[in-house]
Amino acid sequence: MEKYDDIINLPHHESTKRPKIPALDRAAQFLPFSVLVGHDAAVRETARLTVNRMELDEIRKEELNEHLQLIRKYLMQKPQVSITYFVPDAKKEGGAYFTITGTIGKIEEARHQVIMENGTVMFLLW
Repeated sequence: MEKYDDIINLPHHESTKRPKIPALDRAAQFLPFSVLVGHDAAVRETARLTVNRMELDEIRKEELNEHLQLIRKYLMQKPQVSITYFVPDAKKEGGAYFTITGTIGKIEEARHQVIMENGTVMFLLW
């Protein structure tokens, strides 16, 4: 007599008290267990690249001020402009540069802001 000969041909037991679990739900118990909850998100955040904000020399600052004065002079004619500006990253050091093309709505010198007609606000930091 072999080891399991007495039970090998018996029908599989199914509970009469509990419903059968669907196969999809049963498979969930075999999914990988994440011991380090949030680790993947932290790795992705660390890998996300930022750039440092460029520091402008006095010559470049003067050139930008001249461009801004020219734009202010023709502001009522609503010229199309392209402006590249820096947005600091909220989560880590550095940020990203963006370029926007459109029409300037207003220039607020007291707040050091350029506001585009679409609502984008850029801060003048020099």
